[in-house]
Amino acid sequence: MNKDKEKKNPRGLFERPPGSGVWWINYYQHGKQHREKVGRKSAAIDLYRKRKTEIREGRKLPPLKRTAPVMIADLIDAMLDHIRTQGHKDLRNYESRGEIVRAKLGARDAEALTPQELETWLGRHTKTAGTFNRYKALISLTYKLGVRNKKVTHNPAKGEFIPQRPEPRGRLRFLTREEFEELRKVIQHRFPEHLNEYVLGVHAGMRLSEQYTIEVGQYDRHRRAIDLDKTKNGNARTVHLNSDALAAVEAAVIGRKRSERVFPREDRLDTYPDRKKEQFDNRSWFEAAVREAGIPRITWHGLRHTFCSWLAMAGATTREIMEAGGHKTMSQAARYSHLTPQHTQSVVDRIAGNMHRKSQHAPKYAPAKQSVTVKIDN
Repeated sequence: MNKDKEKKNPRGLFERPPGSGVWWINYYQHGKQHREKVGRKSAAIDLYRKRKTEIREGRKLPPLKRTAPVMIADLIDAMLDHIRTQGHKDLRNYESRGEIVRAKLGARDAEALTPQELETWLGRHTKTAGTFNRYKALISLTYKLGVRNKKVTHNPAKGEFIPQRPEPRGRLRFLTREEFEELRKVIQHRFPEHLNEYVLGVHAGMRLSEQYTIEVGQYDRHRRAIDLDKTKNGNARTVHLNSDALAAVEAAVIGRKRSERVFPREDRLDTYPDRKKEQFDNRSWFEAAVREAGIPRITWHGLRHTFCSWLAMAGATTREIMEAGGHKTMSQAARYSHLTPQHTQSVVDRIAGNMHRKSQHAPKYAPAKQSVTVKIDN
């Protein structure tokens, strides 16, 4: 019985926490106890033998460290504090995902988490590539800050250990002119107080968090523009307003002070004094209007897609779409090169129209050689 126990736990070694696969060594020199965290059991055995040899030879040993292990929950707390300090627009998602990771992995020793364990956990607790990548990015940021603050020595979520999973790029859903008008009629009938929000969402293309945080003072009537101080990508930008967007803002700011929101949300009202966090949620009226209008697969973010897609169909370049929509890179704006088949056909038809204008007397299906002859004769 004792021999079996000795085989499982060699002298001077112990596993903490039990079953974690993280092994420590324990030895004494001059009556002082030394404990060192190692990792793998085989490495712990080798280091224990090395330390015993050094003691016999009278060598100087590493200084004692009586610091408690850093837990993943500690790193998450530090990461969330950093995000709050930065005033990140996506704070809600960081907090919700951070709490999920804390509940599952928070009690683990941060140094003991391996890339293989983390990748296995991510694979089991996420259903899509997008969700996998979001959680991987959060954990990577958590460890990156931990390394910078010298709380841990490695980042198991780095790309070289866990590659990002490719995300499918589906067709961007945007409103046709007919769908826009149908939805406008429903909102005007059922939710007239929200009509200006809807019109501005389509004709200015701001993100949800941008549109619902603008204050009256950020609107410049003479420049026909709204100055955004903070955006998703962290850069300030100016939103230029067309006549429809301008009319919507003009109607919304009537009677409001410069420090008030253009579109105040419910949880800013005195009706909800106990709410500490503001919610960017307008689904209570928007989704009901979409259902009544019978328009499938459209969300509020689809209004932003509508704005950019309508720009593309109006002949805007990728750079113009990038600047108007506030995208950080050209590749993000290039997604809106996806157009309706009718518009693509109209672009192709322009070539035929130009050729007919140059040689109006040429036969409709004349061979190339014959068309050249006619051109020379003229």
